[in-house]
Amino acid sequence: MRLRVIGSSPAWPNPGSAQSGYLVEGAGTLLLDCGPGVLGRLREGGELGVDAIAVTHFHLDHWGDLVPWAWLVAYGQERARHAELWLPPGGMAQLSTFASLWGNERMFEKAFELREFTPNVPFEAAGYELEARQVFHYGLEAFGFRIRDTDSGALLAYSGDAAPSQDLCDLAEGADLFLCEATLADGSLDGEVRGHLSAVEALEACDGPILLTHRPAELPAPDGIPLAWDGLVVPVEPR
Repeated sequence: MRLRVIGSSPAWPNPGSAQSGYLVEGAGTLLLDCGPGVLGRLREGGELGVDAIAVTHFHLDHWGDLVPWAWLVAYGQERARHAELWLPPGGMAQLSTFASLWGNERMFEKAFELREFTPNVPFEAAGYELEARQVFHYGLEAFGFRIRDTDSGALLAYSGDAAPSQDLCDLAEGADLFLCEATLADGSLDGEVRGHLSAVEALEACDGPILLTHRPAELPAPDGIPLAWDGLVVPVEPR
């Protein structure tokens, strides 16, 4: 199993960077989140070979490119195949609302095989075993994922967007790689209701290898800590 970073920007794009999108490759091809700029990056490689997409929450920088993806399936010359799209609980109704406001009726149903995951209940997508765990993010219903390669046993954990909590530590526990957002220079800069992490808080949440992401270009990673960048490929292997 390997992780390919398609987009690594926070809610405002870093220069030349797409927003959240991470491709897990191995047993199948699984895209974690699909923020603005991700679809164009995926198309640079030719035909879209994504088996499934899993979305952590409905902030635009984590799902916005599902809209042009739907247009591509409907009207594009490539006629991209219909990937499974795994959504948080109530996600199908949310997409229907979005489509009624600024799209075509059933645009998402026509473009994807829509599914909703149940928190804390394992499900299979693109040949991997996933489990969604709820995390704190400004009061919005948001999730992180644990992704296991059933062949090698390798475990990737992905924070999505999250505030410090024991739930986040539990999400990262035992992971062979923790892909974790680190948006803030300092946790005190966040709102009264927390939604993001500093790099220090991200490091405190895990007990193993970590890759920081969703980080503004103005903020460097701590010394010796790897930072995600668009195009980075990282193997995920059992420790």
